[in-house]
Parts: sequence; structure tokens; C-alpha cells
Amino acid sequence: MSQQDLTSDMLTRIRNAVRNHSEHVSCINNRLNRGVAGVLQEEGYIDGFEVVEDGRQGLIRVNLRYGPRGESVIRRIDRVSKPGCRVYRGVSDIPRTLQGMGITVVSTSKGVKSDRQCHEENVGGELIATVS
Repeated sequence: MSQQDLTSDMLTRIRNAVRNHSEHVSCINNRLNRGVAGVLQEEGYIDGFEVVEDGRQGLIRVNLRYGPRGESVIRRIDRVSKPGCRVYRGVSDIPRTLQGMGITVVSTSKGVKSDRQCHEENVGGELIATVS
């Protein structure tokens, strides 16, 4: 069975792993998923990630982050743009998740960036996910 939306699969795996309080989760490796994991790491939602070779396209092992009392750092993670309905926004129209307390992951012509980086670099693009 082939996967159609690898990024949605990655976000679902992270969502399920956070609910189970897992330390890490493995996702399928591709450029967009590596970019999303990089943004999550830069913004402090995950501890880190590494690419693990498995003889095919590889896996991304995402190390999840929890608070000092074991509470989840990622409370909600949702896919915005889907293969059937792509959502593009200019820099002035990128939504601020939870009035700046969360992030929006955006795929731009300069790579995958958070909404804060998009505002700094004055670039818009495809809205991938919101994280709070």
C-alpha cells in the first residue's frame, strides 16, 4: 500500500506518539518532512531528529519533548494544506496561531519556515501545518 500524503502521515504519527507519551517516533523521510522537523526543532516543540537509513528512502526519528512534569509541549498539531485543496497565503495573510503562542509551518521558495521567519524575510507560501 502506498502512502499518498507523507506529511499528513508524519503529523498523525507525532500526534499519536504525544498522546502515548512516547520518547520518539519514526516517520518516512522526504525533503518536506525534514523541513517540518527542522522547524519544530528550531521552535522548541521537539528535542531533535535524525535521519536513519533503512535501505530504501530512510526514516526520520523524531525525539519528542515534554515539560518538567511530563506534560506535552505539543498540544495540537493539524494539517492545513492537503493534496486535494492546497492553501497558499502571502506574508500579510499568514495566520498567527493562538495569537503568536503557536506556530504555522509554511513551505516557501526559500525552504520550510515558521510564520515568524516568514514575517522576518517577507515571504509567503503554502501553509503546511499549525502547531500549538
